[in-house]
Amino acid sequence: MEMLWIILGVVLVILGILGSIFPLLPGPPLCYLGLLLQQFRAEKPFSVQFMLVWAVIIGVVILLDYLVPIYGTKKFGGSKYGIWGCTLGFIAAFWMGPLGIIFGPFIGAFIGEYIAQKDSTQAMRAAIGAFTGFLFGTLIKLVTSLVMGYYLLVSI
Repeated sequence: MEMLWIILGVVLVILGILGSIFPLLPGPPLCYLGLLLQQFRAEKPFSVQFMLVWAVIIGVVILLDYLVPIYGTKKFGGSKYGIWGCTLGFIAAFWMGPLGIIFGPFIGAFIGEYIAQKDSTQAMRAAIGAFTGFLFGTLIKLVTSLVMGYYLLVSI
């Protein structure tokens, strides 16, 4: 039975790492679930405190994944219209699949900023900020997932 938990944990961590890169798979939560399954082994590899700290980290990473593209839009000079466009583009993107999640905030920020300013150069800057934020959020998810993968391997 112990081998089953190890195999399931490894599969979930691999899916989590892939999900950190490819949209639509919840990367860090899958990795956390892989760590959580290890607690069913005969000898629990992680303390309760360790698991609680990682639960908080996962919550923060999920929150940052949504907020960082908005921050990027603002940091690159986007107005509230660009920020709203980024947010609405992200929400609408779920129906467009993986490419929508990647480009939805970009397109939304561009359209929102263009409506407000009628300046395609400024709109493009805001859109690039949204995309940069998306890339940074992806990096945060990937690093978090890789660290959890490391802890899983060490526990084996």
